[in-house]
Amino acid sequence: MTPAPIHFAGERLMLDPAGALFWPATGLLVVSDLHLEKGTAFARRGMLLPPWDTQATLDRLAHLLRRWQPRTVVTLGDSFHDAQGAARLPHAELRRLNAMTEAHRFIWVQGNHDPTPPAGVGGEWVEEFVTTPLVFRHQAIAAADPGEVVGHHHPKAAVPARGGSVCRPCFVVGDRRVMMPAFGAYTGGLDVRDRAIARLFPRGGRVFLLGKDRLFSFTLAALAATS
Repeated sequence: MTPAPIHFAGERLMLDPAGALFWPATGLLVVSDLHLEKGTAFARRGMLLPPWDTQATLDRLAHLLRRWQPRTVVTLGDSFHDAQGAARLPHAELRRLNAMTEAHRFIWVQGNHDPTPPAGVGGEWVEEFVTTPLVFRHQAIAAADPGEVVGHHHPKAAVPARGGSVCRPCFVVGDRRVMMPAFGAYTGGLDVRDRAIARLFPRGGRVFLLGKDRLFSFTLAALAATS
């Protein structure tokens, strides 16, 4: 895979086509919105989905850990789909997850789906993680200082392609914040042109659409012109 370098808040960051961000100067890897055990949460409500979303998400995370060898991993909230998600983890996946938290410093930022730390999962649980000049939180604060890295909205974008269009998760990069795509296997998305996202980038920015092996970059203005 070919990552895309960006300069943000005076730092060089790497955007990975798998939907992760790596900060080389600190050895810090960031993912967002894993929504582990979303499949079992839906099953409890009678909506049957294949129960392999946690395995697929952790497979992708393990691949990233091997590729980047981070010292620290930050997850930007909604790591579990609900407050009981960790308790529903299959034993094999719980062991695998805890092996990851033992091999790397794991910092779990709390989200709106998982506002309280679950029992039995290693790592540190925080409301937000601040390390100058960046701050990592689940939801953006509109008036935040520059350097905010957030998740929550599951941004996606549609771009014209031969015979129609292609819609994929994406990063959104502005002058004040970076919005991460959702990393989980069962996560939908919100169009970057939606007001909930657009208002957080009033000065515009760039979209980095996830491809199989690379990222594809467009301005927010160019996407807005296609609506």
